[in-house]
Order: sequence, then C-alpha cells, then structure tokens
Amino acid sequence: MIYFDNVSKIYNSGQSIALENVTFQVAPHEFLSIVGHSGAGKTTLLKMLIAEDQPTDGQVFFESLDIHKIPRGSLPKFRRKIGTVFQDFKLLPHKTAFENIAFAMEANGRTDEEIAENVPQALELVDLGDKIWNFPHELSGGEKQRVAIARAIVNQPDIIIADEPTGNLDPIATYEVVQILKKINDLGTTVIMTTHNKGVIDALERRVITMDEGRIVRDDAEGRYVL
Repeated sequence: MIYFDNVSKIYNSGQSIALENVTFQVAPHEFLSIVGHSGAGKTTLLKMLIAEDQPTDGQVFFESLDIHKIPRGSLPKFRRKIGTVFQDFKLLPHKTAFENIAFAMEANGRTDEEIAENVPQALELVDLGDKIWNFPHELSGGEKQRVAIARAIVNQPDIIIADEPTGNLDPIATYEVVQILKKINDLGTTVIMTTHNKGVIDALERRVITMDEGRIVRDDAEGRYVL
C-alpha cells in the first residue's frame, strides 16, 4: 500500500540531513511503529506521507500513486484517505467532543444525518460514549487523545498516522490509547505510529522500524526496540 523508495530530505542547502536513502514498504492493514530519538527523522517521514513536505530525492507511493506528483487541487481528496493523530491533541477548545468530531465530517462534506449517526459510533469505539457533550477542558489528557482518535477515524480513512500520540500521557492513559489503536488496526485500518516509548513498543509486539540520524538502522517484524 505504501512505499518509500530511496527517500532523502535535506534542509539548509545540504547542512541538515533529515532523511537519507530511506526505503521501506507498509502492507495494507499493518501496524507499524517508527521509533528513534528526537531528531531521528520520524516526523519527517509522516510529513512525506501526507504531502506536507517534499523529498529532496526519491519517491513516496500510496498504492501506485506518487504522492508528490498529486496536483495541489487534488491533495485534499487524497488526504481524506489518511486520519492524523497528534501529540498535542489539536482539539477545538470551545467545541464539545461531538462538535470536534463533527467538524472533521463537515469539512469532508458529510450530511447532518451521517454526522448524527457516525460521531456517536466513533466515540463508542474509543470508549467515550458518555463524554459526547464534554468540552476539552472537562476531559483528562487520555480522554482528549481518544477524542482525537475518534476524529481521525470518523471518515473511515485507509490509514491512521499517529505522531507521538502518547507523548503527553501518563502510563495508564498511554496503555488505553495503545489498546484503542490496536483495536482500530484489528478492524482493518493501517496504523503508522511514531514513538520513543519502549514500553509502548513492548506492549504492541508489532513491526518496528528504528531510525537514527535520518536512516533506517533496524526493521524488526517481531516488535523489538533496540538502539
């Protein structure tokens, strides 16, 4: 489904190498974790996948489509295939959990009937059906992240990318978020997650790519995080 072909990214006229000759593929319905220290290139990989940044060299494919040759006007349609989850939640503070998720559906052109049906289902999937009318300030960090995950999945994307989704969470909330991501993956959605948390990787027992200084140094199907 996803293929990075010898991708490099160089900033500041060659002074900063974010990615160097990165090649790997992600199969449909796979759960892949990308790990490494801060600055290893994890987030840059995700930016390539959503066409937020361009490779200096190499290509990134989604199925047979070269992502970075998509016309600018067609990018929104492509990005609907990908749901995103961020470390800092990015919830709208003056909207309820329902309204935060509904906003993502409205942006996708969904009808009021679809919104009324699908938003509660998404919240139930992340075990927050009882928090549907709560505002972000009334939620814990873990609950905020679960609302963010519900927002990411409500339009039924092919892929979820999660950039350090447990970075601001305590161990219990971290466990809950990881279990929900596993459940989403078990239901058929491809999940790509970046993290530097070895405990998260050990709990997942899924494929792990380890990065260091912009290069892949290990690709382990057994889910081991070794630096």
